[in-house]
Amino acid sequence: MALAGMKQSQHDSQTVVGIDPGLANLGLGAVREEGRQARYLGSTLVRTSSKKDQAERLHYLYESVTEFLRRHKPNAVAIEGQYFHHQREMSFKLGQAYGICLLAARSLNIEVFEYGPMQVKQALVGAGRASKAQVSFMVRALLTEAPVIKDLHVTDALALALTYLSSRRISHL
Repeated sequence: MALAGMKQSQHDSQTVVGIDPGLANLGLGAVREEGRQARYLGSTLVRTSSKKDQAERLHYLYESVTEFLRRHKPNAVAIEGQYFHHQREMSFKLGQAYGICLLAARSLNIEVFEYGPMQVKQALVGAGRASKAQVSFMVRALLTEAPVIKDLHVTDALALALTYLSSRRISHL
């Protein structure tokens, strides 16, 4: 019986990369779920300088995201979707970074799932208006073998990955 359960959990294992898109700071986090346990695989913060040419910044983001996806070979990508209707310049830059992430995932044939900030907070903390500190605490509590993550963009990326895994479990009920 244990062998059958082991095969089942291996079959159900998923690797997901969470992406918190941004032009200046882009968070990436990889998580693998085996059975019901989420294990930290890796994370990074990709930074670009506003002193660089826009095309150069976007190319660097594309290369960085693509390399991270190739290294972790995820089954899915979970990306944050935000809409800044009243901040046009920020919305435009975020949209460019978002598009680069979609392109990188598509170029590797990885399915993308989008979650809003309130969905992430609801999935991890149980309240759509939870604080960043509460989300950060839950990311640490849910991930095994994770180092202390100091950057909020990386924490958000890991939270997105965990949200995907939570949504996947719920949809299988």
